[in-house]
Amino acid sequence: MASAKIVSDPESISYLNQREAAEIDEILMGPLGFSVDQLMELAGLSVATSIAEVYKPAEHSRVLAICGPGNNGGDGLVAARHLHHFGYKPFICYPKRTAKALYNGLVTQLESLSVPFLSVEDLPADFSTSFDIVVDAIFGFSFHGSPRPPFDDLIKKLVALGNSNQRNQKSPVIVSIDIPSGWHVEEGDVSGEGIKPDMLVSLTAPKLCAKKFSGPHHFLGGRFVPPSIAEKFKLELPAYPGTSMCVRIGKPPRVDISALRENYISPEFSEEQADADPFVQFQKWFDDAMASGMKEPNAMALSTTGKDGKPSSRMVLLKGLDGDGFVWYTNYESQKAHQISENPQAALLFYWDALNRQVRVEGSVHKVSEEESEQYFHSRPRGSQIGAIVSKQTAVIPGRQVLHQRQEELEAQYSDGSPIPKPKYWGGYRLKPELFEFWQGQPSRLHDRLRYTPEEINGKRVWKIERLSP
Repeated sequence: MASAKIVSDPESISYLNQREAAEIDEILMGPLGFSVDQLMELAGLSVATSIAEVYKPAEHSRVLAICGPGNNGGDGLVAARHLHHFGYKPFICYPKRTAKALYNGLVTQLESLSVPFLSVEDLPADFSTSFDIVVDAIFGFSFHGSPRPPFDDLIKKLVALGNSNQRNQKSPVIVSIDIPSGWHVEEGDVSGEGIKPDMLVSLTAPKLCAKKFSGPHHFLGGRFVPPSIAEKFKLELPAYPGTSMCVRIGKPPRVDISALRENYISPEFSEEQADADPFVQFQKWFDDAMASGMKEPNAMALSTTGKDGKPSSRMVLLKGLDGDGFVWYTNYESQKAHQISENPQAALLFYWDALNRQVRVEGSVHKVSEEESEQYFHSRPRGSQIGAIVSKQTAVIPGRQVLHQRQEELEAQYSDGSPIPKPKYWGGYRLKPELFEFWQGQPSRLHDRLRYTPEEINGKRVWKIERLSP
C-alpha cells in the first residue's frame, strides 16, 4: 500500500460549510453520474486505508464500528469490510438498520465474512478491554438536532473514551468519519464536551468543524473530486500520492524515537523449510516479495569500502540473478566503482517490510562482460539510456539546469530513432556470493536467522546452513 503524503500547512486547504458539502454531493450524484453505493465504497475504502496508515493490525486488531442509520453508517460498514481484508478483526454495532437494498447488501457482505454484529446490549460496559479501535460512523454532516436513543448513550461512551485518552489511560483510539458525531458541522464541538477523536478522516474535502480538530491524525479521503467541482467551489486540496486512497493533512505527531517498535508476527522459518541451495531460497522469497505488490522488491542496499576502510551504502536495483551471482548496473566512474576497484568485496541487503524479511549477501565483485552490459543498456527506455550519458555520477555540478541542457541536446541528436551508443564508462557488476543470511522477523525479537556459507565435502562445494542467535 502507498504511504500517505504529509501536508505541512492545513491552512492552505479548503474547508466546506454544510451547504457546500450538500451541494457537492448533489452534483456528484446528479449530473456527474456517481451512485450512492460508488461514493460509499470509495469513502469506506479511504477510511480503512487511513486507519491502516497509522494503526497496524498487529497492535490494533480489534475494531468496533458503530454505524448510524444514514450514509455515514454505510461508510462505516464498507470500512469494516475492507479492514477485515486488511487483517483486522472488526465488530459491528448497527442498532438502527436502514431498510434499503444498498444497506442490506453491505450487511450481507459482512455476514458472509463472519464479521460479528453486536447489539447495544451486547456491548461491554468498558470498551478498553475489548477493542483497540472504535470507528465513529454514527452521524455525518447532514445530521440535525439532538441524538436519540441509543445513539445518545453511545456518543457518551465515546466521549468517556476520549477523556481517558487525554488522561493517558489505556483506551481504544477513536476514529471519526467526516465529522465527529454530535459536533456542529461548521462550529465543531460547541459545548467542549463532545467526542475527542484521535483520528479524523474527512471525505471529499474537510468540513469547517475540522479546523477545531486537535487530535494527532487528520486524513483526507474520497479520491473522486473531478476538476469541474474543484473549480466551481474553488477547492484547494492536497494531491494524493501514488495509488493511495488517503492523504495526511498536517504533520504527524512527534514521537519518541526510542519508543518506536514493531512486534513482528510471521510464520517461523526453520531449517527444514530452507532450501539446500541459497539461490533457490532467495528466488522463493523474491517471488513472495513480487507477489506482495510492494514497490521495487528488487531494491537493495549496496555497501562498499575503498582502501581507506570507510564504508559507503546506497540503494541500487537488482537487474539480474543467476547461479553466478547478483547483477546491477552503474557508472564505472562513480564512488562505488572507485571503491570496488580498490576493494572488490561488497555486501547487499534486501529488506521486504511487508513480509518481515531481509536477506544479506556478501561476496566478491567483478564487472560483467561488455556484451552483457550492451544488451542490458539497449533494453532500457531511451530516456534512461540518455540519462546514463547525461550523468557523470557523483561529479559536482553547478545546478540541475546542466542536466536538462545536456538531456535536450542528446534528445535532439537522437530524435531520428537511431541507436544510442552505450558509454564506455557505464556497465554492470556481478557479486558472487560467499555468504547468505535469511532473516524472518518474529515476536519478542526472537527472530529466525539462517546463514549459508560454502564448504567443500568430498571435493564438492556445498552450502552449510547454520542458525544464528537473533
